[in-house]
Amino acid sequence: MLRAAFWLTALLFIPIGLFLYFLPPSVAGLVGVSPLWLARFSGGLLLAWGAYQLAASFAPDPVKVGGLVGGNLLSVAALLPPTLREGSLLAPSLRSALLGLCAVLTALAVAATLAAPPRAFPGGRA
Repeated sequence: MLRAAFWLTALLFIPIGLFLYFLPPSVAGLVGVSPLWLARFSGGLLLAWGAYQLAASFAPDPVKVGGLVGGNLLSVAALLPPTLREGSLLAPSLRSALLGLCAVLTALAVAATLAAPPRAFPGGRA
């Protein structure tokens, strides 16, 4: 279950990062993203975070699980308040997509927390 949480998180962040990184100027103007370099920078960060989650899934440890949980919950904390506060200004489909993304990221954070490997202490005692 832990590897699935890593993989699903990566499968969310990599396509979003690629979309933002290669965002055409016409779509950026339509969505209201200005300046365009900010979308490209954000896309690069999301792509790198998704690639890190994919690589971390091969040898999960408590530190990597903490990064996954922290990153997912910080993403939810950044997306949820504006979506709830200014939801009437967003298209209903976009609002639903953002709320669904928040729900999925929260569920993956909880799943990773519950499936985290036990912490190893020096001397072999747990």
